[in-house]
Amino acid sequence: MASVDQLAPSSAPPTGSGSRSLRREVGLIGLLWASVGSIIGSGWLYGAKNAVMVAGPAALVSWGIGAVAIVLLAFVHAELGGLFPVAGGTARYPHYAFGGLAGMSFGWFSWLQAATVAPIEVEAMIGYAGHWEFAKGFLNDNGTLTPSGFVVAVLLMGVFVAVNFLGVRVLAHTNSVATWLKIAVPLATILVLAVTNFHGGNFTSHGFAPFGIKGVLAAISTSGIIFALLGFEQAIQLAGESKNPKRDIPRAVLGSVAIGTLIYVLLQVVFIAALPGTAFAKGWENLDFPGISGPFAGLATLVGLGWLAWVLYFDAIVSPGGTGLIYTTSTSRISYGLSKNGYAPQLFERVDKRGVPWFGLIISFVTGVICFLPFPSWQELVGFITSASVLMYAGAPLAFGALRRRLPDRERSYRLPFGEVIAPLSFIVASLIIYWTGWHTLARLGIAIVIGYVLLGSYAAYAVRKGLPNAPRLDWRPAQWLPAYLLGLGLISWLGGFGDGTGTIPMWWDMLLVAAFSLGIYHWAIRVALPADAIDQNIEDVEVVDEGGH
Repeated sequence: MASVDQLAPSSAPPTGSGSRSLRREVGLIGLLWASVGSIIGSGWLYGAKNAVMVAGPAALVSWGIGAVAIVLLAFVHAELGGLFPVAGGTARYPHYAFGGLAGMSFGWFSWLQAATVAPIEVEAMIGYAGHWEFAKGFLNDNGTLTPSGFVVAVLLMGVFVAVNFLGVRVLAHTNSVATWLKIAVPLATILVLAVTNFHGGNFTSHGFAPFGIKGVLAAISTSGIIFALLGFEQAIQLAGESKNPKRDIPRAVLGSVAIGTLIYVLLQVVFIAALPGTAFAKGWENLDFPGISGPFAGLATLVGLGWLAWVLYFDAIVSPGGTGLIYTTSTSRISYGLSKNGYAPQLFERVDKRGVPWFGLIISFVTGVICFLPFPSWQELVGFITSASVLMYAGAPLAFGALRRRLPDRERSYRLPFGEVIAPLSFIVASLIIYWTGWHTLARLGIAIVIGYVLLGSYAAYAVRKGLPNAPRLDWRPAQWLPAYLLGLGLISWLGGFGDGTGTIPMWWDMLLVAAFSLGIYHWAIRVALPADAIDQNIEDVEVVDEGGH
């Protein structure tokens, strides 16, 4: 097992389709920390408070359901990550199985969620820094950035990009240090609050589930639970730079989910148990105590643990900062993969002497600057990021099912037991999570999807018309299920009772309809997937050898 300190430069000269290629320098610990560093971000600082205000103490059930959903998706990704250790993997699996149109679509979903996380984490850092006097003028009352806050945000995004330009080895070292801190502080918080302030009666004093099952389910998507647990795929995005991807990718994916889930559940337990009764005397939905804008730090101050509050204010900079750093990396690798598949200009494939896809980093910086304009605040975007992320993940179970059927004998370093059952189940769960975000969020996501089709579709049409060497093959037949899925899920959301839905479909019937609809889409997609020879051709077009240099 290679540690971060044992990472060594590639012994072979880089080769590939670009002027240089990505270097295989990252070991298991580097991959594991990339995923854990993404999972333990700003979500832990707000997730427990937001969840309990939506679901009451039954938020523990919400975390359990969210963890099961993420584990199911992680299992599927673990097999695919070992099977295809390529950079920007989540953007490529649907391309392999369903061709150009599906690949372009899920590639956009993947890039969209990755590109928006880093600037949101920057806004979180600035928001938490408001505890200090010098930073109080960085945010408006509605949560958007002031001119001075905008300048600071741009500088912080610049730091993320600068560290990435130093190369993947420096990134692994930097992220590893940040991740150790990001794990240590939540663990210390759990231990201190459990020992000094644990009131078991808090779990039942106003009823364990005061908002019923709807509150439990809504909390999963809208309070930051899924948002907090997202990030396991970062090891897959860096697969093209892994020293031993077939062995290390599955271990890193599953290990990161286990670590993240354990930490988040324990944080929820101690948050509920440590609250004084006066904080929720008017009900969990009216949770109130000094420092509510920084829940754990405010709680530590309230119970007389001022030293812990200062540690938490410091970690409120480190945790979002580390997550933003690795998502900046992910954005450039996804755009690298999109270009490899012919959906974006080949300029995204060019790497510098350190093996860094420099143009993708520049675009990620520009995207961050755009996100810093007066758009909705961090909290309001959690549902959007959750739905975009889960929509991205939803492509993996479909690709998994198609590849199991079309390429049953292909070597797999990790073969998921009962994969034929887990894959459709994970797709159903992903669809439910998207549905629980509500119609208001999905309507905005639909607009973003249309923008993606205009951008990527325009380039694809241009490349085909000009006969460019990386012009994609837009296979319509194997992707015929995709518009039906997107429009159908949107229609059910509009008719359902979550978010601003009309409520035409009663509770439970709506979820049963989503499950049945998703199962039908799954089998439809598997049936019309590309034949084995076409899948092999798609795989050969972006061989691992061409990306790693050896």
